Amino acid sequence: MPIEKLKTQDEMAEIIKSLKNQGKRVVLANGCFDIFHGGHISYLESARSLGDVLVVALNSDTSIQKLKGKGRPIIPEQERAELLSEMEAVDYIVLFDEETCDKVLERLRPDIHAKGTDYTVETVPERETARRLNIETRIVGDPKENATRDIISKVLRLYGKNKSKV
Repeated sequence: MPIEKLKTQDEMAEIIKSLKNQGKRVVLANGCFDIFHGGHISYLESARSLGDVLVVALNSDTSIQKLKGKGRPIIPEQERAELLSEMEAVDYIVLFDEETCDKVLERLRPDIHAKGTDYTVETVPERETARRLNIETRIVGDPKENATRDIISKVLRLYGKNKSKV
């Protein structure tokens, strides 16, 4: 089933130009969103509150494999995009294959780049690109208490190979 909120980067660049011409503030959040949890919801809702439109740059399966290694992602990109598209806070989704979203920032030129609380403005991987392009970087969401890797570790600990019931 097609996901209406999922756009190509070229489509999204044109949409953002139009939105900015209408005086709208565009926020871009990015991430893997491999096993969706409450921290993701807080992050995305907080990011959305910074502007008029929220675009989520979603790491593709290829990107996650580069970042996280063999066995990841757990959830394929189309399913992750579908889950994100069901969030009211998310207006658009674009996929990207790189390890960082520097190229996405270059192509889309949002007003704000929102990152989660596992970063500071100075540790955001795309900080130099954002500064050069005059894109504001903001840290949003609740303090990081959940991480997909922690969830995976817990599941393996509780239901690993030697456990009979899942």
